[in-house]
Amino acid sequence: MGNTAQKRALRNYRSRLVKRGMARFEVLGLDTDRDLIRSLARRLAAGDADSAQIRATLSQAIADEPRKKGGILAALRRSPLVDADLDLTRPRETGRKVDV
Repeated sequence: MGNTAQKRALRNYRSRLVKRGMARFEVLGLDTDRDLIRSLARRLAAGDADSAQIRATLSQAIADEPRKKGGILAALRRSPLVDADLDLTRPRETGRKVDV
């Protein structure tokens, strides 16, 4: 890359990436995983709610420590229906008579 215009363009491009909070890095992996890793990086760089969920799921899957118990119970306690005072009782009926 001997051309100064190319060097300047590359420097400007990289400085714009830094301003957006992006970083370039090299990853070693299998050639068959190239598209997967690129699409994953693209989704994580989006910065939306999906990327936060993907990041949390991957972090939990890769973590060395075992999962904590009670995750489902904690999720149910965070539900908006916790204080809804729902009446979930069912009427008890004897049913119908059937000739067999």
